[in-house]
Amino acid sequence: MALTNDHPDVAALRAFNRLYTNRLGLLNAHLDQSPFTLTEARILYELAHRQETTAAELMRTLQVDRAQLSRTLKRFSDRGLVEKSDHPEGGRRQPISLTPAGRKAFTALEQNTREAIGKLLDTLPSTERKRLIAATSTISEILEDKAGGDLMLRDLKPGDLGWIIHRQTVLYVQEYGWNQEYEALAAGILADFVKSFDPAREAAWIAEIDGRVVGSIFLVAGDKPDVAKLRLLYVEPDARGRGVGAALVAACIERARTVGYHTLVLWTNSVLTSARRIYERAGFTLTEEAPHHSFGKDLVGQTWSLDLGQGVKRKVAGER
Repeated sequence: MALTNDHPDVAALRAFNRLYTNRLGLLNAHLDQSPFTLTEARILYELAHRQETTAAELMRTLQVDRAQLSRTLKRFSDRGLVEKSDHPEGGRRQPISLTPAGRKAFTALEQNTREAIGKLLDTLPSTERKRLIAATSTISEILEDKAGGDLMLRDLKPGDLGWIIHRQTVLYVQEYGWNQEYEALAAGILADFVKSFDPAREAAWIAEIDGRVVGSIFLVAGDKPDVAKLRLLYVEPDARGRGVGAALVAACIERARTVGYHTLVLWTNSVLTSARRIYERAGFTLTEEAPHHSFGKDLVGQTWSLDLGQGVKRKVAGER
């Protein structure tokens, strides 16, 4: 559904656009004390980073108007910054490249731009600078529609437990309107996990993509020696649909089977439909459900069980 012009998200992005164009001086008639406008500088940049290109390629890359590009290239040509090679069809198919004067002009512009950005970054504390650079990477990834890097599952590191409690609580509040009772529950589960951790029979996995935590899962010893519990599965919203949840559940099942558990059980709520689909695909079956009031909501709790002796491995191995 298309967003309306007065939608808060539209206003927020417009506000950000005004802020960064002002801070970076992009509205100045000449960019970074150069004789070039922002559009001219972008065209110059593309020419400097290609041995030869054409007007048609520049139009596709920069999504600029044909007439605007033609006028800009003519100004560059009149100032001796670009030259065109012969092509049988001429026009937009003629190879274009920078002259030595053009490369000298680009070098000066590049130096000024780097100095301007450097001065801006120098005004920020190192922690804020890191946050800013991380945010630019996130924006680029989203706007360029990149799938991101490969999924990696790793062991726990210091700080992970607090992060998991925080993220799960925030997500359940945002997505289901739960209250802080869930935060207390998650904190208690993980506190007990640390206090009584048995490396021979318990484990935890953190899912990462490009070094960013996108999910987690825990294998915890149950009340009976041959029964284990799958606990605290979660996946970040922007990583869903990429096999993160399936990979975490598969790892948990495989470890439970390897260490000798006969049954793997989990408790969830009926509203968590995405998680339930993962459990069903992995071979879990619903064994019990009952209504309850928790986390500020009326919910239906469910217990799911997996018999680890039934060759369920085929359901989850390699599932993405």
